[in-house]
Amino acid sequence: MLFQARIAARSKIPLAVVLRRYFAGYALLGDFMAEEADGAGSRRASDLKRQLRSLAAILDRLIAAVSEEYGREVEQLATRTGERRRAELIERLIGGEPLDAAELGYDFDACHLGAIAKGPQAFAALKILSRSLDRRLLALERDGGTVWAWFGGREGVELDDLRRLVAAVWPLEISLALGEPAEGAGGWRLTHQQARAALPIAVRSSEPFVRYAEVALLASTLQDDLLATSLREIYLKPLEGERDGGEALRETLRAYFASGRNAASAAAALGVSRQAVNKRLRTVEDRLTRELNACAPELELALQLPATSRPADVVGESQ
Repeated sequence: MLFQARIAARSKIPLAVVLRRYFAGYALLGDFMAEEADGAGSRRASDLKRQLRSLAAILDRLIAAVSEEYGREVEQLATRTGERRRAELIERLIGGEPLDAAELGYDFDACHLGAIAKGPQAFAALKILSRSLDRRLLALERDGGTVWAWFGGREGVELDDLRRLVAAVWPLEISLALGEPAEGAGGWRLTHQQARAALPIAVRSSEPFVRYAEVALLASTLQDDLLATSLREIYLKPLEGERDGGEALRETLRAYFASGRNAASAAAALGVSRQAVNKRLRTVEDRLTRELNACAPELELALQLPATSRPADVVGESQ
């Protein structure tokens, strides 16, 4: 009966119509009981009264339960409808449509910081962060534990303050990608797109959050299958001919670039001699058939690409 009440609510059958069915059943059963009592004679009249009182009490409980279930389903339907409308409105605004967004309760003329969080209880974590930043939060839950969010205020977010607050309140099990501070409706869309581009990197990072400005080139590369594949083929595959599959050469190159292309600092970081680092760098040049200085930006970018995931697989995580 409760299931039928939910079906009726979803089908927009009025509650009065649903209840009339039960009143009709109650009346039919009452008539049947009265006929049976007549056949038994007056000696069963007291039994009939007792049974009718019991039946009335059961009907009362039934009507209350059905009405409550029907009302609960109507509320849930309204909530789901509101969420769908809200999601559709936000998506159309991101697409650049000039729409009235007053119902969202968010100032699109303010300063914005776009964010995307992915993980358990991401929505709750974003609410806590918005209070810590003293910013209005506009958030939309998506599939797969992903939440789109914007922090809005009359002034831009200070990134130093943001880094400190994230370190203090942000759960490590939730990935956080951030766009760059921007103003107005155009900035609202831009900072969101930046956060979406940074998300694939954030889900693989051990840092509390990943900011688009710090990974812009890598983020764009991950969305370009041709570029990412070409970088792997040109700059990483030639190194795989070593006995260890090129692991020592890649490790040395990462340390070399991290130290500002200083061989001595790279050697200290790796715990090897400077001569060993120089030898490995010369091996890299031999494998690539070009000097490091001529291809350093491309090689450094190639080293940041995920080792196993294809770009198309990674981009899917930003949705």
